[in-house]
Order: sequence, then C-alpha cells, then structure tokens
Amino acid sequence: MENMDMVNRVISTEQKEFYNEYGFVQVDNILTKDEIAELTSYIEEAMSEQGSRSQKTSTPDMSYYRVLNQKVNVWRDHAGIARYTAHPLLAKVALELAEASGIRLFHDQALWKMPQDSKETPWHQDFPYWPMNDEIGSEGVNRTKTVSAWIPLDDVDETNGCLMFVPGTQKIGKLQGIDLVNPRNIFDEAKGTAIDTTKPVQVPLRKGSCTFHNGLTFHYAHANKTDKPRRVLAIIYMPDGTTYNGKAHIITDPLNLKQDEKLQGGMFPLLARR
Repeated sequence: MENMDMVNRVISTEQKEFYNEYGFVQVDNILTKDEIAELTSYIEEAMSEQGSRSQKTSTPDMSYYRVLNQKVNVWRDHAGIARYTAHPLLAKVALELAEASGIRLFHDQALWKMPQDSKETPWHQDFPYWPMNDEIGSEGVNRTKTVSAWIPLDDVDETNGCLMFVPGTQKIGKLQGIDLVNPRNIFDEAKGTAIDTTKPVQVPLRKGSCTFHNGLTFHYAHANKTDKPRRVLAIIYMPDGTTYNGKAHIITDPLNLKQDEKLQGGMFPLLARR
C-alpha cells in the first residue's frame, strides 16, 4: 500500500492533470468496506466523547451547529482515528496532488451534518481560514498547495450534503473568509474572472470514495434533508515547509508560535515524502 505503484493505481495521471486544471478530483474506492466500517465505529466513539486534545467547535445551542456539528483534531484523542488521519495511501495521494517534496498534517476534523434541521454550507474557500503564509505565483496571485481529503462515511448526494465545486477557482487567488452562518456572496468578489461562465459541479459519492480539493477551490455542501447524520472525516494536508502567518486559529493559538515559523513537529507530523 505504501509504494508508488499502489498510489498510481489509485490515482491516474489523468486525474492529477484534472486536479491541476480544476482544483478538485474524485477518487473512488480509496478505502475498503472493512476500513470504512472500522473508521465509522471509531469516529462515532470520538464524536461522543469529551476529549482533552480534540476541540468541539459547535454545540446544539449554536447556530453554527445547523451548518456543521464539528470536532477538530480528532486524531489527538483517538488512536483509531489517528491511523486513518495518517493513512499512508491518502497522504501519498495528497503528496502527488500537491506536487510537494513532503506532506504534513495540519489537522483533521469530523464534519457531521445533522438530520432534518440542517443548513447548507455556503460557498467558500478553505485557505483564508488557515494561519499559513501565502505562496505568490509568478503572475502575482496568491496560491496554495494545501490539499483537503473529504471522506464520507455514508453515501452522499444532494439530499444529505454532498459537495459541489466550481472548477478552476483555485486560480483566482485567496479571497476573504466567509462567515458560514451569515455568509456573503463569494461570487460577487470573483466577478470579472472566468468564474462568470463556469458552472458548479456536483459530486455525489459512495462511501469508500472521496474527493481531494485545493484550499482555494470554491465549494459548497447541500443541507441534510434525511433522517440520519451525514458523517465525514476531512483531512487537511500542507506541504512540508509551510510557515505560520501569525493569525489566530484554534489549532495554533495554544502553541505560542512565532510569525514565519515552520509548522512542523508532533502537532503537524510529516505523513509522506519523496
């Protein structure tokens, strides 16, 4: 599982090219049925426990809970989750997509969309929320090689919260973060770009499959209209050498990092390298 032959069987050259062009890619059957069953049991345990190292970022009395019932750094409290957050195949696919020499974990998160009363997750980019210095492209646009794996533990479609992406939006550069409870229209900020003629793509998935997307790709999740939670493990990867920009964030706030310090060490383990 750890060798490049396995990685190349899981994600093809064509999929890598698709990711580079459009900022996301679907990878089917990356986890086995047994792995999904095991991961589901672990994440159910982790979400029900009050851990000291993971952090719950929404509770039933919060309006954000209707968007996402979320727990961050679940791997820190549950060794079973840690095995999947550090899964070598997932990490090596992220390494390939990031075109990096090494890939580190920024954090994982359990993302539940609760049944019946949920709201959609509005269109947004991920990277503006993260305390990482930008990479400036040759054309002067902010770029990033951060990659998120979005792994559903249930089959997902438009009825229970599958993702939609706007292809190519990773090329626009970093915009301002969106308030997910009271969002503004991110498309207004991107007017005059190729986004004006680009249609969103909906990505239903069977459990065991996943998507990977760039930290700047516009994405959205439907509300959950079913009677069961929509359960997802998301894993956020960053290239080795990524540095801290000094801004507040739930993960970095307790660490007393200095601006421009590398995000590395035990909190941000190196998961794969060339």
